[in-house]
Amino acid sequence: MCGIFGYWDRAKRELPQDILESMGLALQHRGPDDHGVWHQPRRGVAVGNRRLSIIDIAGGHQPFVSDDGRIALVQNGEIFNYVELADELRAQGVELKTHSDTEVLLRLYEREGIGFLQRLNGMFAIAIDDAREDALYLVRDRIGVKPLYVADDGTRVLFGSELKALLAAGERAEVDLEAIHHYLTFNYIPAPWTIWQGIRHVMPGTWVKYTRGATEVQRWWDLSRQREQDFSFEDWSAQFLSILDDATRIRLRADVPWGAFLSGGVDSSTIVGLMARHVTRPVKTFCIGFADARFDESPYAEDAARRFGCEHTMEIAELNMLGRWPHVLWHLDQPHGDASFMPTLRVSELAAKHVKVVLTGDGGDELFAGYEKYDEFFAREGVDALSDEEFRRSYFDSISLFAPQAKADLYRPEIAAQLRAIDSFEVAAKPWFDEAAHFDRINQALYLDMQLLLSGNNLVKPDRMGMAVSIEARTPFLDWRMMEFAFRSRGATKLHGRDKKHWYKKAVVPLIGEELAYRKKQMFTVPVGEWFRGESYPWLAETLSTSELLRKLFRAEAVTSMLERHRDGSANFTRELRALAALALWAQRHGA
Repeated sequence: MCGIFGYWDRAKRELPQDILESMGLALQHRGPDDHGVWHQPRRGVAVGNRRLSIIDIAGGHQPFVSDDGRIALVQNGEIFNYVELADELRAQGVELKTHSDTEVLLRLYEREGIGFLQRLNGMFAIAIDDAREDALYLVRDRIGVKPLYVADDGTRVLFGSELKALLAAGERAEVDLEAIHHYLTFNYIPAPWTIWQGIRHVMPGTWVKYTRGATEVQRWWDLSRQREQDFSFEDWSAQFLSILDDATRIRLRADVPWGAFLSGGVDSSTIVGLMARHVTRPVKTFCIGFADARFDESPYAEDAARRFGCEHTMEIAELNMLGRWPHVLWHLDQPHGDASFMPTLRVSELAAKHVKVVLTGDGGDELFAGYEKYDEFFAREGVDALSDEEFRRSYFDSISLFAPQAKADLYRPEIAAQLRAIDSFEVAAKPWFDEAAHFDRINQALYLDMQLLLSGNNLVKPDRMGMAVSIEARTPFLDWRMMEFAFRSRGATKLHGRDKKHWYKKAVVPLIGEELAYRKKQMFTVPVGEWFRGESYPWLAETLSTSELLRKLFRAEAVTSMLERHRDGSANFTRELRALAALALWAQRHGA
């Protein structure tokens, strides 16, 4: 786990060394253990790395450079099948000088070119300077576990693992109104947009090649290529457990202490149960609890820890974490309306006292229909009778924060006029629905959330909150084999009547027990809506009313109406007010 950064100048202009150093320092929390830069000023290119040392502590210094000095490579992430790939290379006569997974990437690229990506099982963002082709490659992993941002003004390309690295290079962009428009729909800014004009994500499963005269973009992995199959439960269960067990096993590879986040939910309990099969010492597990029983999962986590003989660490945390929100948003670089980032940071801080790596259950809900929203939507009367277009729009509307008319009513007239022609459904959701048209409707909904919610918000959470305290989060459910298997599985294996994760829960009962498998899902969050009606109302009202950005964008009377109706209980605008507060706090921190 690291942070990467660098530049590519088509005119071969040098980026000053002090700017490169500033880019690296902006990512120091991602990699406090080591740093390195491969800078070729005469060619106008550099690739740099801030390293969190996990594998081959002594030998894993980056960048890795080819013996002839013509290829330099850096990565953020881990390649979990690097052991098997290294064995293959050695069998072919390739000398490996270290035990680092990053050296394996370099040697594979030397032999196979960019097609080597298909062989990787991992989470990664990679930059490759190839002087043989006079090209720079930027690569992002299959589903976007690791972030990678790029700013291209037509002459110079800047890239980095976080937006703050690009800003440290002097990139001064304007706030992107279209990104905010989509933010109000999704509660996060979906890729490829970012809060800044001219800065974009490299999309998941994609590589970008920069040469002096061109930019080439290729999608190297496409989840929609899967086709649904019929399974017996016995065959499905055997494949599911086999894939997940191996995905967990290879994610235990590390030369530093590791553990797991454990909430006592079905996902984290399953991962910890599988971890316990592959180790000879107790698994270190971590959770936080709350004094308010409505939000406290710690008793379930303790039950799971006892079941698997874990070395369990739990702390009761303060419930009201609003004071930490600005710090969270600094690490996020962008506004996110999801309140669960705050408790995720808190449990990350707890784990960081003991380990450098944690395994998590992220991805299980999106792959196997674990959220209440799936049950609620597909149980609606008349859903089955909707046309394909009506279904898509209806599902999109069900997950939207502000409906199109609500956004229009919120905007100041001049802002509404600028954004009137932009339909978040058409530009951000419809392309994914089109790719997934051959799936059944449950899988279409899940596919949309895999591409938008997972990469845009839910994977940002463990990456940024873990990196805030320099720990690495690993996600066995997002092994490529599991993602492809999940979308070969029909929707009815996931959502059956009102039963979410239908076959999944049935398959893991022998491992985690009936009680943990079938306990009611409890969201990892805090009661922001209650605070907004009571103790935190003055703070919220001041935060929203004094924000220069909000005043530029929104009608003051519309914001005030939401505040007052929420406070008096005539409406519940928790999510909407939370999103506006996050935007205001982000703008305050960034001077926007």
